[in-house]
Amino acid sequence: MSNKFITTLFFIVNFSFNLQADNKQLIIDRLIEIDNIKFNFKQTINEKKETGKCILVFDNKLNCNYQDSVHKEILINGKRLVIKHKRYDKIYFYPVANSPFMNILNKKSLINLIRKSNYKLKNNIELTYVDENNNEIKVFFDNNNYYLIGWSVRDQLQNEINFSLKITSINSKFDPKLFKIPRPY
Repeated sequence: MSNKFITTLFFIVNFSFNLQADNKQLIIDRLIEIDNIKFNFKQTINEKKETGKCILVFDNKLNCNYQDSVHKEILINGKRLVIKHKRYDKIYFYPVANSPFMNILNKKSLINLIRKSNYKLKNNIELTYVDENNNEIKVFFDNNNYYLIGWSVRDQLQNEINFSLKITSINSKFDPKLFKIPRPY
C-alpha cells in the first residue's frame, strides 16, 4: 500500500507543479503578445468604491478616467503619478518609483513577478509575490484565456487597493498625448 500511495502522491504533486508552470507560461505568452489594453475597472481603496475606464500601455503608462463627481484622472508615465481633479482644476504629483504598482505596469517586471510568484487556482489564477521592499502584490488572471483581470496592492500610505478590470480592447490605436504629464503650476 505504501508504494502505491507514494507513487500516486508523486504523480499528483508532479501534475500540480506542471499545471502551475504551464499556466504561468501561458500567461507570459499572452502578455508577450500585448502592447496595450483598454478596460473598464472597479477599484476599492479600503471601503471606497470607484469605477471608470483606462488604457494601459506597456511599459509604464496608464491613463484612467474615473466616473465620479470631481472627474478624477490618473496618469502614470514612467516615474510620475499625476492625479487630476478636473472639476476643481487641481493637479497632484507623486513619485511612483518604489511603488509595487510599477511591477504591474512594466511588462518585463510583470513577467518576472509571474515567474517568481506563488500560484493559487481558485475561480481564477491568483499569483502572489512579495518584492524586495516586503510589499505583497497579488495579480489575477482569467483561468480560461489567461488575460489580466485585476490586482491587489498596498500603496505608500498602506491603503489596500483592489482593482478588477474587464478588457474592452487589446493592441488598439491610441493618442500618445494621453500620457503627457501636465506641468505644475
